[in-house]
Amino acid sequence: MKIYNTLTRQKEDFIPLEPGKVKMYVCGPTVYNYIHIGNGRSYIAFDTIRNYLEYKGYEVNFISNFTDVDDKLIHAANELKLDVPTVAERFIEAFFNDTAALGCRKATHHPRVMDHMDLIIEFVGELINKGMAYESEGDVYYRTRKFAGYGKLSHQSVDELKVGARVETGDKKEDPLDFALWKAAKPGEIYWESPWGYGRPGWHIECSAMARKYLGDTIDIHAGGQDLTFPHHENEIAQSEALTGKPFARYWMHNGFLNIDNEKMSKSLGNFLTVHEMIKEFDPQVFRFLMLSVHYRNPINYSLDLLESAKNSLDRLRTTYQNLKHRQEASTDLTENDQVWIEKLKDIRSQFETAMDDDFNTANAVSALFELSKQGNYYLLEKNTTKQVVQEFLNEFETLFNVLGLKLELEENIDELVENLIEERIEARKNRDFKRSDEIRDQLKEMNIVLEDTAQGTRWKRLS
Repeated sequence: MKIYNTLTRQKEDFIPLEPGKVKMYVCGPTVYNYIHIGNGRSYIAFDTIRNYLEYKGYEVNFISNFTDVDDKLIHAANELKLDVPTVAERFIEAFFNDTAALGCRKATHHPRVMDHMDLIIEFVGELINKGMAYESEGDVYYRTRKFAGYGKLSHQSVDELKVGARVETGDKKEDPLDFALWKAAKPGEIYWESPWGYGRPGWHIECSAMARKYLGDTIDIHAGGQDLTFPHHENEIAQSEALTGKPFARYWMHNGFLNIDNEKMSKSLGNFLTVHEMIKEFDPQVFRFLMLSVHYRNPINYSLDLLESAKNSLDRLRTTYQNLKHRQEASTDLTENDQVWIEKLKDIRSQFETAMDDDFNTANAVSALFELSKQGNYYLLEKNTTKQVVQEFLNEFETLFNVLGLKLELEENIDELVENLIEERIEARKNRDFKRSDEIRDQLKEMNIVLEDTAQGTRWKRLS
């Protein structure tokens, strides 16, 4: 298996630190709003990579954080007239719901900044003790030029680098390239007590501290969107390696940008789209299929036409699967031709694995799905089909779809189903059929739906 490493700008053989185990850290969202579809592309990519690593037999410790205190969160809390923890909790719940709809599994751990403040403060203090950071009027800054390897991830010299996003300049710095590890609290802001006064962490220090806690000084894979290469991941390397003296991550992976109708997505252009809004109108599985149709490192375009094309392609694959299922009652008598079809299935599995072993090339892996569908349709034209071969085709569909996080069965509209069950329960209660009423409540509970009977009627909500 080969992985393209942003650090070396080449594909490298994947050799984990510990045989059979993978330590993987993926930068999570700042939870001040719903995630946008560009974020969705990233989470789909690395969720699929995790799936494939597990398919190959690795035990994956997958960590993805939540930044639950930040300038943007403070601004959102002020606008919503809520406190920061309440805003964070609202959008963390939305994140879980939206990414689950995209077919993404929860991480092994989702650490939150607020739960690790002592750890972060300790990390900053150690950098000060090493002379790599300094306090200035309640802020703490990292001495960027003192770290000899700064710029190695973004492949720029320290003199070429400009101050990046979220890195503030000001008279309090020794050097314009120095970045904040700790920010003194402004009046009315959320804060924590520290040796440097009341304040909160800078953005970059969070991931360094939490990655070290959950995965150790050196991890196998660190991943995120291409926009995080500089300054965020560059600064993480500087912080972590200055503290430990060890490589922070062996493989750095970054997914490409997502454009909408061939334009960069931005609020100013009016083409900003959240996953939360997108999945109200379109099947999230179709969006996932579209994202997988392009290699994760390449830019991808999103449009209604491409989404419709992806839907048609996914429907074709699902139709072949359903047609095969209808032939499960085929003859159990083996034919001389059966082994030929079994060998074709082995070739398709090999094609799929070859694609995924080559830096997780899902575009070519999807091509293997189309070959599987084509051969499945050819097999259904055979005069004599056997139950054994049909089952082998079905197993192949299920295995490969599962690796890619795709579903073969179309799910019934959950909202419509819930509303119908609630109406039935209301009628049952009117008829004093409390046994049926309780059965429906239990059925909804199994679907993670909780009912609340109020004076205004029955309300329901979905648990994450």
